Amino acid sequence: MIEIGIVLGSTRPGRLGDQVARWVHERASRRADARFTLIDLRDHPLPHLEEPPGFSGRYDDDRTRAWAATVAACDGFVFVTPEYNHSVPGVLKNAMDHVHVEWTTKAAGFVSYGGAGGARSVEQLRLICGALQLADVAPQVTLPLATEFEDRAVFAPGAYQLPALDLVLDHVVAWSTALAPLRRGDAEAAIRGRRGAMVEGLRVKDLEALRRCYAPDVVSFDVEPPLQHVGVDAKLENWAKVFTIFEKVDYELRDLTVTASGGLAVGHGFGRVSGTLKNGVTTDGMWVRGTFVFRDTGDGWVIVHDQASVPFDVATGRGLADLEP
Repeated sequence: MIEIGIVLGSTRPGRLGDQVARWVHERASRRADARFTLIDLRDHPLPHLEEPPGFSGRYDDDRTRAWAATVAACDGFVFVTPEYNHSVPGVLKNAMDHVHVEWTTKAAGFVSYGGAGGARSVEQLRLICGALQLADVAPQVTLPLATEFEDRAVFAPGAYQLPALDLVLDHVVAWSTALAPLRRGDAEAAIRGRRGAMVEGLRVKDLEALRRCYAPDVVSFDVEPPLQHVGVDAKLENWAKVFTIFEKVDYELRDLTVTASGGLAVGHGFGRVSGTLKNGVTTDGMWVRGTFVFRDTGDGWVIVHDQASVPFDVATGRGLADLEP
């Protein structure tokens, strides 16, 4: 199913955008033709362009990698944005500039608010989308402070705004769906997007999001008992066990390489589960070598096999769990 990210483009104190973004998300969530996820830039505190240009899709900074995974997991976007000084919020521009290939061949719609409804911010965003090869749809929702906010502070949209919002969502879903074959044509980007969706699913402990990353008949080899998980339910049972151990879980993936041919692809890299345990102790976990086999189902790439392993010391026969990639 098509995945649409609703990007809340303001992080400043006292923002009104969270009210608007919730309104968009609540309305969108009633639809059956796509899944919608609210993406708050407060949850992605990016530095100011400390990365080289993102044309390669490979990033050094953990914050950038997390943001790239979030963007890659989406097929389209609805940007919720205010207008600052006749233009786009700096934090939103920085977020869009931080990555590149993760935006391309996807669709974008706009819900704006402000003194003039945020219309001038959207005009700037359309130029940015063109450079990123984001297909911006023509309909948009503009929300003037004087008419759609009580005392210019509490969001109270008129009922006439709902058809306008529905039209934006219709176009974003339709264009995201139409562009899907182009995205599938770039197997490596699609697979990186699927891995990104898996990482985000782990971070929010969303088993259903993880289920969408695996084939029903997945076979997985692990470094700890029971060593093998056969079928997606067994794999998810293992991740559920991890979630009972961690209060806050994180997952890092480094140096992923992907080789695709036809409907199959093989990838390998290094992965590490880390986070905060239930007892409050923070652990960095250990790096393991990961190998992945992906299959194109026609509705996206899924993992049909994965294997985690660690090197061992020949003299002692013990696994080496303290190595860095």
